[in-house]
Amino acid sequence: MIVEQKNRLDKLFESRSEDVLSIYYTAGFPQANDTLRIAEALESAGADMIEIGIPFSDPVADGPTIQESNKCALDGGMTLKLLFEQLTELRKTVKIPVVLMGYINPVIQFGISRFCEACAQCGIDGVIIPDLPIAEYLALYKQIFEDHGLKNIFLITPQTSESRIRFIDEHSDSFIYMVSSASITGSSKGTLDTQQKKYFERVQHMNLKSPLMVGFGISNRQSYTEATERASGAIIGSAFIRLLQEDGDMEANINNYIKEIKGK
Repeated sequence: MIVEQKNRLDKLFESRSEDVLSIYYTAGFPQANDTLRIAEALESAGADMIEIGIPFSDPVADGPTIQESNKCALDGGMTLKLLFEQLTELRKTVKIPVVLMGYINPVIQFGISRFCEACAQCGIDGVIIPDLPIAEYLALYKQIFEDHGLKNIFLITPQTSESRIRFIDEHSDSFIYMVSSASITGSSKGTLDTQQKKYFERVQHMNLKSPLMVGFGISNRQSYTEATERASGAIIGSAFIRLLQEDGDMEANINNYIKEIKGK
């Protein structure tokens, strides 16, 4: 399958260079059939991008909140095959960019070519696989991803050298995921510290060609605003997953939270 239409991520960053809000949640959480329902609610509420997590039994980069959501989803029967079945109708109702995020092991077990084809059939725009080495991607998988119109999103951290950041930028064809700190997900203080701000400014001054999206530790209006002052946008994950566990109407809770983050 050769995909030729313009990628939704390209369209988003061509039209918006700031205040892009991406929301991460785990597929099949809190209930197995909530995946599409949550995506629809996020678009309706005003999110600009969606990242759907592929549940995995050993999510080592994630904190307790996302780890528990992974366990809950797996216990509820979520698999990669079921996720793609749930996303078959995605593009009938959801128009904003959708990215899958997960670890390489389930993708390899599913089959790289089969995975990319399923993504293309569902209208997935890109993938984030933190433990897929860039050298391996470039040597083995890049052509397969490109043939299916998929963007592969790379990550950088405060410890990433300038030379490696520039190498990643050179080989990126969408945004770069800028991990805010050397920690697991969900370690938010509600605000960014001086060291984080210096890191953002250092990368900002490199004048990279790729848009930057800040993730890890973004949870509220203040941390979102601080991150988007120095990047194209920010990603919220653990705080949103906690929201999904709150009492009340899920769609109303999502709508109120997104509007609060965006200051609307």
